[in-house]
Amino acid sequence: MRVYIGSDHAGYILKSVLVNRLKELGYEPEDVGPHTYVEADDYPLYILETAQRVAADAASLGVVIGGSGNGGAIAANKVSGVRAALAWSEETARLCREHNGANVVSIGARMHSVLEATHLVEVFLKTPFSGNLRHARRIRMIRDYELREK
Repeated sequence: MRVYIGSDHAGYILKSVLVNRLKELGYEPEDVGPHTYVEADDYPLYILETAQRVAADAASLGVVIGGSGNGGAIAANKVSGVRAALAWSEETARLCREHNGANVVSIGARMHSVLEATHLVEVFLKTPFSGNLRHARRIRMIRDYELREK
């Protein structure tokens, strides 16, 4: 499975670790950037590009990383077809996939150790959508609203 990963300067180190870890686990990570550390970078550039790639590649998932993860989730959710969720615990990482069919997870690099954050991403990636009819209905309602707003 292809996994698009983008961050800002706060998530730069974690992003690099995740790219290597996901390769070890058999995923196909694509580093969307940044490719060099720039403290004054603007996260929307990388987060929006990551989300656009996920939206264009239905079989993929995405990971966006910032300081808190909040801005990344907000930005990613502006892209049509993206359901981004902020994961801060194993349960939220699992439920955002299982119940909400999230296709992008947002992680706060300043909120977790590299080991904890890596675990959250692994949980997100290995958890499938439940297929439960009530969850599918709710996702469809959100998608229908999104399409009307275009």
